[in-house]
Amino acid sequence: MNKKILCILLVLTTLLSGCWDVTEPQRMYYIHALGIDFKDGHYETYMQIIDFANIAKSEQPNNPQAQQAEIGHAKGKTIEDSFFDLYHSIDQKAFWGHITYIILSEEVMKSDKVNQVLDFLTRYREMRYQIWVYGTKEPLDELLVVTPINNKALTLSKLGDPLNSFRQESFVTPINVRKLVIGLNEPSHEVYLPLVSIDKGWETSKGQAESIEIKGVALLSNEGYKGSLTQNKANGVKWMTNETMRSEITGQIGEGENSYVTVALEHIKVHITPIVKNENVQFDIEIKLEATSVLGITKKITTKEIQKEIEKQVEKEVRETFKEAIALDTDIYRLSERLYRKDVKLWEKLEKNGKIELTEDSIRNIHVNVYKINPGRGSYTETIRK
Repeated sequence: MNKKILCILLVLTTLLSGCWDVTEPQRMYYIHALGIDFKDGHYETYMQIIDFANIAKSEQPNNPQAQQAEIGHAKGKTIEDSFFDLYHSIDQKAFWGHITYIILSEEVMKSDKVNQVLDFLTRYREMRYQIWVYGTKEPLDELLVVTPINNKALTLSKLGDPLNSFRQESFVTPINVRKLVIGLNEPSHEVYLPLVSIDKGWETSKGQAESIEIKGVALLSNEGYKGSLTQNKANGVKWMTNETMRSEITGQIGEGENSYVTVALEHIKVHITPIVKNENVQFDIEIKLEATSVLGITKKITTKEIQKEIEKQVEKEVRETFKEAIALDTDIYRLSERLYRKDVKLWEKLEKNGKIELTEDSIRNIHVNVYKINPGRGSYTETIRK
């Protein structure tokens, strides 16, 4: 009886699935980043293949002289066509499951090819929705070869791991594929991408060095590319999202060279209320934040003066960015969505192509509430009387 059972079990083992279709890790190339361009009716794709053997289990490459990545370039009538063309020159199988970020050129955005890119990213089963998305005006091949400061691992770069530096200075909130798809499919069908460029202001003992810089925002809608806002013109976006972790305001209290003060701000909370009067819609905005450190003080000032200056500068930046976005016909703060959530019937009456018409007067009031000021390790008031 036992022999019969043993024979049956041995026969059944032949039906068990094996690992015959598994590719050995050393026989694959791991794609870390993509760049997608569009020129002369063709997609131009750039594939950054990373060498995990050089950076595995370390924040810094084992051999600083070794190349961390190589860039492949190909063209095609479709995105997929360009990748199949690139496969002709690849020695091993390319694995897509480790893609961390993708950079879209301005030409791709201007040519209204973003939907095709998203279709490619969401259709292919190895792709993840956590892939970070950026826009740029720079040559993609130059961006993808920039290594992090001190030759840190590419997996820890500003583009591959944006949340690390975002915790210290939250200029533009990183966006992934999931949030991009949601933003383009819900009112006002508009989103902004971090706009990246190459910063050549770094120096090493060997000469000039390069780093990646967040330059501003690239404005997208389901209708196409709207344009971009850079530097100070984009400052308002960080005060209009609860995702902002930390940023700064520099203001002037009084007159003279020693009258400037820089304040680090955290714990931002934003509340937007649509105000409807006879089908005329305006918005009241309340921004709560905490001043966690006050820097650059060289004279006696009061808490009230600091609070007043913060409120003035934050409101100024919010309004200036909104004004610049209105000039590009963009609802950068997604105010249309606020009305959609509150009164969908009124929104249906007023909307056109998924958003309501906005003017500079659409923001009625901005109330900035600095609910706490922490001076840090020093004191911004004189403690010794003369």
